[in-house]
Amino acid sequence: MATTKTKGTNSKIKELKGVEDARPVSISKEQLEKVQELVNSINRAQMEIGSNEVKKHGLMHQIGGVQEELNAVQAQLKEQYGTVDININDGMINYDVKADS
Repeated sequence: MATTKTKGTNSKIKELKGVEDARPVSISKEQLEKVQELVNSINRAQMEIGSNEVKKHGLMHQIGGVQEELNAVQAQLKEQYGTVDININDGMINYDVKADS
């Protein structure tokens, strides 16, 4: 024999029998505050990560622009001196000795 279940039937039966549900309906205030504190801490960390990713993205674009400028200067050096092999501390050109022979 099939039975149909009506919403709220179990609670109504318990009510009529005088049986109360002994389960708590909410957590303690201290537990709630601790959970809220932890969730807020995670949210702050995620916001900080997002902020750092935005900064990282901007810096990556900046590096790309500087690299393009360096490539242009290297092209000028190559045209003028035949090489881009220089000591960046003192500006001395490191010519390839084999190429001159």
